[in-house]
Formats: sequence, C-alpha cells, structure tokens
Amino acid sequence: MIGVSIVFIFLIVAMSVQIFVLHADWATHITLIFATVVAAAVAMYYGYTWDDIQEGILYGSNLAMLPMLILMMVGVLIATWIPAGVIPSLIFYGLKFISPSMFLFSVALVCSIASLATGSSWTTGATFGVAFMGIGFGLGIPAAMTAGAVISGSIFGDKMSPLSDSTNLAAGVAEADLFDHIRSMMYTTGPALVISLILYLILGMRFSGAEIDISAINVILEGLKANYYISPVTIIPPAIVVYLAVKKYGGLMVMVIASLIGAAFAMIFQGYSLASVMDFMNYGFVSDTGVAEIDALLSRGGLQSMMWTVSLGFIALSYGGLLEKTHMLEVLLGSIKGMVKTTGGLVMTHVMSSIFVNIFSASQYMAIIIPGRMLVPVYKEKKLLPQVCSRVAEDSGTVTSPLVPWGLCGVFFTGALGVATMEYFPYVFLAFLAPIITIIYGYTNKFMFVEGSIKSVRTYSDSDKLSS
Repeated sequence: MIGVSIVFIFLIVAMSVQIFVLHADWATHITLIFATVVAAAVAMYYGYTWDDIQEGILYGSNLAMLPMLILMMVGVLIATWIPAGVIPSLIFYGLKFISPSMFLFSVALVCSIASLATGSSWTTGATFGVAFMGIGFGLGIPAAMTAGAVISGSIFGDKMSPLSDSTNLAAGVAEADLFDHIRSMMYTTGPALVISLILYLILGMRFSGAEIDISAINVILEGLKANYYISPVTIIPPAIVVYLAVKKYGGLMVMVIASLIGAAFAMIFQGYSLASVMDFMNYGFVSDTGVAEIDALLSRGGLQSMMWTVSLGFIALSYGGLLEKTHMLEVLLGSIKGMVKTTGGLVMTHVMSSIFVNIFSASQYMAIIIPGRMLVPVYKEKKLLPQVCSRVAEDSGTVTSPLVPWGLCGVFFTGALGVATMEYFPYVFLAFLAPIITIIYGYTNKFMFVEGSIKSVRTYSDSDKLSS
C-alpha cells in the first residue's frame, strides 16, 4: 500500500505543480510520462520485471488503439463534411429554429444541434454563443441565463456526437463500442436535455414579449448559403451514419465510409479537386467566407488536428495499463470496496471521483480517464456492460467540466461569453441533471445493463477472453 500511495501522491503533486504553479495546462502529456516513470520504478522495486512493465504499457496502448484510430478518422470526417456542405447545412437548418418568444429554449436547442454536428462545445460556444450573447443583451435577458443555455446546448454535442473527442475517449477508456456508448447515453442525456429545454422554456416566458434582432443570425445564414452547398441532399451522409450505427457496424468502418462519402460530395457539389480534398483530410479545412463567425466555426478538422488528443489517450491509457498489470489499481480499489458493494454505490463513487478529478486536474480528459480505468474492474465484477461505465464517465466527467472556474472549460467559456463561471453556474441545467439522473438509475437499477440483457458489440467477458 505504501508503494501505491507513493504513485498516486506523485500524480497528485505533479498535476498540482503543472496546473497551479507552472500554469502549464498544455503539459499534461509530460506529467503523465513522469508519473508512468515513477509507477514503473515503484513496480520494479516491488519485484516486477521490465517485461512486466512493458506488458502493462502495451496492454494499455492496445486498449487505446481502436478508439484512437476512430478519433483520427473523426478528424478526417469533419474535414470532408464541411466542404461537402453537410455540417454547414445542419447549422443552417438549425438556425432556422430561432424564435422570438422562446429565445433561451432556442439558444439551447440550436447550440445542441451545432455541437452535435461539429462535435465541439468550444467551437459552438465561441461562435454561436457569442452571437447569442449579443442578441440576449438586446432583449434584456440576463447574460448569465443566456450563457447557461449556450453551455448546456454546447456540452450536449460534446458528449453525444460521434465526432467529439470526449465521446470517443470515454468509449475507449471503458472498452465500449462507440455507438453502443452513444445509445447508452440517450437514457440519461436525452431526459437531461428535454428537462433542460423545458426549464429554459419556463425561464424564458417572462421575456416572450421582447422583439428579437436577428440581423446577426441572418449574416451567418446568408454567408452559409453564399459559400456552401446548402441542400436537404447533404442530410444523406448523416443518415447513412445513423443507418450504419443502427445496424451496429463498427465505429471505425462507419467513420471511413462517412469520410469517403463526404469527400465525394465535396468534389461533386463544391467542385473541389481530389488533391484539395486530400489536403483537407490531412491538415483540416479552412473556411474563407469573410464572415468571422462562420470562418471560426468551420475552419477545423483534419487528421493532424486530432494528434494532441490521440497522443494523450495513448499515454494516459498506457499509464493506466501499467497500474492495472502491476495490480496497483487493485490495491487502491481494495480501500474503497465498501463504497461499491452495490450498483448504486459504484455509480456514486464513479460520479464523485470524476467530479473530484475535474476540480483537481482542471481537465475533463483526466476526469474521464483516471476514475474510468480505476473502476472498470468493478464494472467487470458486476457483469455490467462497458457502455454503462462509459456513460457514467461522461455523465460526470464531461458535463461538469464547464462548472470548474479554473478548469480549461470554465476558463474558456468565461472568456468567450464574458460571464464569470459562478454567475452562469446555476443556469447550466444539463450539467446538474445528467449526474443526478445517472445516480438515480444506479440506485434504482434502471438501465444498468448487464451482460445478456441487451445486444452489445462488446462485453468485458469477451475482452477478457481475447486478452487471456
């Protein structure tokens, strides 16, 4: 237990120095490498050989392989869907839902559509969010309320979109299939979004008499229509993705097919050459419409854009694999077994651990990775499906990240929207509802899927057979 304590104390101290002393938020990879070195040294002190340590590192890397390949293809997919007109069309039609009498409701709904299409809460918040803040100010709606609606909608896509890095990361950490993970989240995120929209509708009723200035929205609509192929035809690629997901094709196959279709659309409808499309797929698409909001929103994607997250995923899961194979996580779990005797206790422990890591590390990635890998063995013991673990990870790690004032998401949204974290805090309804709903499900045993209860691409039993 002393060795395990040294490993985790070092991680805590190293993270603290990195974030609060060096202010080096970008250095998480290096901190984890140092932590891996310390863990390896402790393991060797207790008798493990270098071959044992390398086996653990490779075990973790193998867990990361498929989700990281999918994540790389997500970058390629985004870079083809934008010039193909797919993402611009989704955003265009989403903006059409703006209603003067339901502003806060519309803000949350449009931001959820935009973030679902792009897979990025930050991009949505920095573009549509900024525009909505200006409109809300003109209507006399408190900025904190508008910001709360923007963030609720934005983080919806960040945890539900197959294009999101956090969605892919959570599935990878829990060893779940990507689309099984997304389907599982519908049981918690779906009700959370619906309740949030109802609350925004009620909250916004007092402002229903105000006149809305849609000039900022019209500029975006006109810019999209003038520069991109806006047509219902562009709904075909997303429809194919949904069809393939329903048919339970693997996430990697779906991403490859969708990317190729997007590339074909970009050449057919937008007139791009094959060389240009290949450049987009590698380095990302750069929008040049002259409309700042559009260009900021649609200049993204590409294989290279995903390398930061991919490398973090490999390093973090290699660290976790080392801790698993040297039984350090098993020792740590022994100290909290009393809290996870029941399914409800397991979910509560997972949620609280994720929130704690979010507060401490200032990183939603760490909030997904560390508690997730620590508790996967307990989910295995209880014969729960991997998508239950990944769902709880997102219901706690992803959605609460904007509520931490010093966290990356909290700092970003405060800077982009001009509202302090503690001011918009009470109005980010989705961030409160998702953890509450997932805890209720844990204690009532609702939608806590065990092996054999529903069809699942992956189970922990299957993964154990493959690794043995």
